[in-house]
Formats: sequence, structure tokens, C-alpha cells
Amino acid sequence: MAALGHDGHPAKNLHLPPVPLPRRMWAGGSVECIDGLRVDDRVRRTSTIAGVEQKVGRSGELWFVGVDHEYSTHRGIAIRERQDIVYRAAPGPGRADRSASARSEPAGEGRPPHAVWTVETTPTLLFRYSAISFNGHRIHYDLPYATDIEGYAGLVVHGPLQATLLLNLAALGGAPPRRFIYRGIAPAIAGAPLHACAGRGDGRFWTAGQGGVIHMEAETPAR
Repeated sequence: MAALGHDGHPAKNLHLPPVPLPRRMWAGGSVECIDGLRVDDRVRRTSTIAGVEQKVGRSGELWFVGVDHEYSTHRGIAIRERQDIVYRAAPGPGRADRSASARSEPAGEGRPPHAVWTVETTPTLLFRYSAISFNGHRIHYDLPYATDIEGYAGLVVHGPLQATLLLNLAALGGAPPRRFIYRGIAPAIAGAPLHACAGRGDGRFWTAGQGGVIHMEAETPAR
């Protein structure tokens, strides 16, 4: 506990290079399923810093950190995972930065979903996902911190939670897809229904909120 920073993450992560901006968000990632994990498998995870890149976006300076994970058994590599994390500047003194929750892209009229899984984004759901993923980020469970310090309109639904819902949709055929790529579009705020949507046989998936606002997009490319 003594090693945690103000936001709930470790203040000094020895596995990541120093990044000068404090606000951490999940930007996207990918999963490649090569071999299934089986009961009694001994699994080894190897993590590698894939890259650190500075960019300037609509909200100002951004730092992107890519982390690659390989999960291996005695049979060889079972899963390859890529995690893309973005760091943003803190809101200016005396004001909450609402830009993160204001940016959104409405769903197109010609994009009717083939299947929809609606999930109620309650604080309990966010708490449970934080617990099972050992995620201490306060934007997911500390409402005053999320609104007053980081400037969101409410508690933020985890990016990986949305990716988990979409990956479950992609696996409805009986097996997980070989490749699954996802990208965050706009933060989803807890308290409203979240719709996990599947396209009509086109390998595309997305989460949508009120008014059809898209929060995350995913695809299962053939290669």
C-alpha cells in the first residue's frame, strides 16, 4: 500500500520506463490465441516493453506505452497479448477536465448489430472487475476522485472489461478467435446500460452507450 501513488497505481513501476504525465488510461490492445490453456498447465508469462511514444492529440500531449505479454506452457506459446496504455496530463488547477468524457463518435446509421449483449454498469460490477484484475485505479471505484480530480462525469468502465465482453461475443461460435484487436474510442461512464454489439458476420464488434455512442471497437481479422 505504501508504494501506491495518488491514483491507486504503483507510484514507481519498476517494469515501466518513467513517463512524465500522471493520468493513465487503457488505449487498446490485442490477443492472439495459439493454443488453449488446460487444467494443470504450468503457465509462464514473459512481459516486454514494446515501445514508448510521445504524441500530441486533441487533448494535448499524450504518451503511449506498449507492453507485450507471452503466455507459455510446456507445449510452447499459448497466448500473445499486447496492451497499449496512454498517459495524459492532469486537469488544470481549479477545474475538472471534462474533455475525456465529452469526446465521442455516434454509431453510423448503416451499422445495425447482429447480436447485442446489454450489461448494467453498476459500481458493484466495476468493483468486482477491479478486484479480479488487481486494478487499484481509483477512477473505477472512487466517485469523488473520478469526478473532482480526473474530471470524468462519473466512475469509468474499465477498457479491459469492455474488451472482455466483446471477446466473449466473438467466441460465441464455440472457440475464441485466433486474433482479436480492440481500440478505445471514448470513455464509458458507469450507471447507464452498456451494449456489447456484434456485426453481421463481418468480424467487427463494438460497445455502445446512450444515443449509440461508441466506446470501444474490436475486430477479428482473418490474418
